[in-house]
Amino acid sequence: MRIVIGVMLAALALYVVACVGLFLAQRSLIYFPQPRRFGTPDSVIKLPVDGAVLDVSVRLESGPRALIYLGGNAEDVSASLPFLGETFPGQAVYLLHYRGYGGSTGKPTEAALFADALALFDMVRARHPQVTVIGRSLGSGVAVHLASMRPVDRLVLVTPYDSIVGIAELQFPWFPVTLLLRDKFESGVYAARVNAPTTLIVAGNDEMIPRASSELLMTRFKPGVARYINVPETGHNSISDSPLYGPGLAGETVRQPALTAN
Repeated sequence: MRIVIGVMLAALALYVVACVGLFLAQRSLIYFPQPRRFGTPDSVIKLPVDGAVLDVSVRLESGPRALIYLGGNAEDVSASLPFLGETFPGQAVYLLHYRGYGGSTGKPTEAALFADALALFDMVRARHPQVTVIGRSLGSGVAVHLASMRPVDRLVLVTPYDSIVGIAELQFPWFPVTLLLRDKFESGVYAARVNAPTTLIVAGNDEMIPRASSELLMTRFKPGVARYINVPETGHNSISDSPLYGPGLAGETVRQPALTAN
């Protein structure tokens, strides 16, 4: 009996150590900062925020319309500037490098990303009264929060999720993820407050975001607010290679059945 109890206590101790390790390492599992590899000094502006100075890759235009792009957790958003410029002609384009990404200072956290996106929106909307917001992967959670807090004209979510918690629970089923996770990115909580016309663009074979998570997020929006576009035969990182991707971002009609929240 003593041996059994000893083994059980040792196993419990190892489990506790594993939980502590997961808690301490969690942000290194969520954020993968990338350097800025594209653009010139003229295509980057600095945005001072509380506790950091952020790089924003830009194509500046003087018209009324602008686009804000919030990228994935391992994305150098400067690489998307040419494509987004072509997809949204005549519009100013602003791509946010999260804290620790590109040349931005500071460290990324959910609270920091949320606050920084709001600060960028406020700056952009002071120059352009019509602002579209695109969030991809991790950035979809930042974008939903932004649209729930500010008068966004249009919201586009690429490979979105309902909650990081739900995804982490699938990856770490033996751990109390809800208790351990500090950055939860609960898009489903904020979606009900979004009034902007919203498009969810989902990869048909997404190997990172379960289809069920994207579909659950779709149901969180108020009736008539969101539409759902499935991009078949694409993965999480290859969705942008599809000919449906650009038109979906731009709000053009995509020839396939679209689900509507009800």
